[in-house]
Amino acid sequence: MVSNVNTGVFFLLVKFVICSSRNLHATINPTIGAPWPMPQKYTPTGNVYQIEPSSFRFEATGETCDILTSAFDRYKQIIFGTTLKFQPHHGSDNGNALTSASVKVKSECAKFPSLESDESYDLVVSASGITINANEVWGALRGLETFSQIIVRRSLQYFINGTTVTDFPRFQHRGMLIDTSRHFLSVDVIKEHIEAMAQNKFNVLHWHIVDDPSFPYTSAAFPEMSQKGSYPGAGHIYTASNVLDIIGFARMRGIRVIPEFDTPGHTQSWGKGIPDLLTKCYSKGVFDGSYGPVDPSKNTTYTFLETFFGDVANTFPDQYIHLGGDEVSFGCWQSNPDITTFMSKMSFGTSYSKLEQYYMQSLLNIIGKKLNKGYLIWQEVIDNGAMVQPDTVVEVWKGGYVEELAKVTKLGYKTLLSSCWYLNYISYGDDWRKYYACDPQQFNGTDAQKKLIIGGETCMWGEFVDNTNLIARFWPRAAAVGERLWSDMSVKNTAEAAPRLEEHRCRMVSRGFAAEPVNGPGYCPEEYTKF
Repeated sequence: MVSNVNTGVFFLLVKFVICSSRNLHATINPTIGAPWPMPQKYTPTGNVYQIEPSSFRFEATGETCDILTSAFDRYKQIIFGTTLKFQPHHGSDNGNALTSASVKVKSECAKFPSLESDESYDLVVSASGITINANEVWGALRGLETFSQIIVRRSLQYFINGTTVTDFPRFQHRGMLIDTSRHFLSVDVIKEHIEAMAQNKFNVLHWHIVDDPSFPYTSAAFPEMSQKGSYPGAGHIYTASNVLDIIGFARMRGIRVIPEFDTPGHTQSWGKGIPDLLTKCYSKGVFDGSYGPVDPSKNTTYTFLETFFGDVANTFPDQYIHLGGDEVSFGCWQSNPDITTFMSKMSFGTSYSKLEQYYMQSLLNIIGKKLNKGYLIWQEVIDNGAMVQPDTVVEVWKGGYVEELAKVTKLGYKTLLSSCWYLNYISYGDDWRKYYACDPQQFNGTDAQKKLIIGGETCMWGEFVDNTNLIARFWPRAAAVGERLWSDMSVKNTAEAAPRLEEHRCRMVSRGFAAEPVNGPGYCPEEYTKF
């Protein structure tokens, strides 16, 4: 038996060890005026110039459009905040104040961004002025973001280093998945997240808009799906105007909106508005009142799908739709006598993966051939042997992704990685480092295979995420993925990245985002306090 005195000493020792271990994390001091993600070529000089906010202006010296003029207004507000309205003229040392930035876009503005968009730009800051040159308006947007990040505010004065930047993204597709079925996300929160994406140079919002729990998307062709399948009460649906508002907001920031309508599984909410769409499940030869995946044996299923996805294709301007195809449970199909009869008729035997392949092949034909859209799919569709279009994009999300990347690219398909970037999984500490270490091209394959990796996506599934914590849980952890997808693959030293990420987190906080600490103890210096 342990005496009370010894027990007390033991608990003191435990407390000391626990507290000591928690205090071992050294404070990381933020950089000041360093960009995130790191550009391909970034050369700051020792020359420092003052910027005069009261008279500062952006000038379009090439092609222009609403996207660019809107960005000029937005970035003046991002850089100078409310001080723009009252900042007096402070003058400058040696007369080196800069009062304008020339932005030259070579090509006429495209209406919407696409997988092929050119986001390259050059940025030069020198005594003779500030210039941003880009082939397309999307590159100008990325250049404006970098420009905004290398400006430093000190006591209501603004300074910038002489700098030369040559920049372009390593990967074309830098996506973020949000899930609005498990918890509804308001339009305002989605737009706030899109703004954060733009300030981290992501360019695809993967909108997993519906799933088993709810169907918040209002279909013009089938309005009863949201009426009966969404969460009860007011405000848990996205009207047509809501969707167009989000698409338009994203467009102004060079961000594509790709909707996901995942079938044949994950469709319980679909069946509430469309009778006989889902498979009836049987127990001991009797319908037990429950439903499984979409019923692939009925012609009416494909008639519905063609009409429904026709509406989706008309609503979302992007060339691609995400069709899901993951986690299909075969149990209900196996129990249904009509399905087994259909299986026999089609000579599928007892291979329900062939039935799944039949369904997916029929859907892919509708999307690709009848609606003339490209599609993204989860890896199971390829794993189960479905024939797909040559330009199909396959998203790898399961464990064993290194081998899967090699397999899918060997088949010749464009490929995305998301397996290592599920940010809904959280842990105590600086977990951004493991996300930063994951690289989509780290697999055994030829150079041709690795060129088929067009990027990746970080995912935030919504079981425990809603309006209250979406931003904080995403940011700035997602910024680690953003740098991996934008910067050169040689930019991978976490010790060098940590101070820049510390600054970037402070930068996001100063811009109004609830970005949580990621490096342990520390504080944001005066340069990044709110206006």
